[in-house]
Amino acid sequence: MTWPDTGTLLQEDSTMSNGDSAAQTTDLRARQRATLARLDRFSRLTDTAIRIPFTRIRLGLDPIIGLLPVVGDVIGLLLSLYVLLEAHRAGASTSVQTHMVKNMLVETFGGMVPVVGDAFDIVYKANTRNTRLLREHLEKELQIEEKPRFPWKQLIFLIIVLAVVTGLVIPLLLG
Repeated sequence: MTWPDTGTLLQEDSTMSNGDSAAQTTDLRARQRATLARLDRFSRLTDTAIRIPFTRIRLGLDPIIGLLPVVGDVIGLLLSLYVLLEAHRAGASTSVQTHMVKNMLVETFGGMVPVVGDAFDIVYKANTRNTRLLREHLEKELQIEEKPRFPWKQLIFLIIVLAVVTGLVIPLLLG
């Protein structure tokens, strides 16, 4: 499934009628929710699927695979590319994608350090971080500010109230 760029959809939304724009935004949000749900499941599987008994420590497949020296960390990096691919499809900005790559590289090279790297893999959780980054980006992206409309109803209401009050007060003052 390929997604159009979110920015393109948002520009198209601004040129459509209000009903079409609402339908497009609803469809876009539904697809983004589905993507985030998939990424949450993936992040849980790779980062926090297993709880170590009698501790609050959770780990997933990524730290377990990372126990294989170097090869395990490269496999973990390849798995992490899925989150980046979904972010790209969802229309994440270049800066968000760059931040995601940084997280992936930090986890990969941090995990390659002998002995300490395995503990680092358990703690850093790049996939969870990247899913959170994408979620924050998409929430910010969809906060579209509509042009404020001129308050015609309020103006007409105030004119009517002013006319009624004037019509009542002037006869009292003159009479």
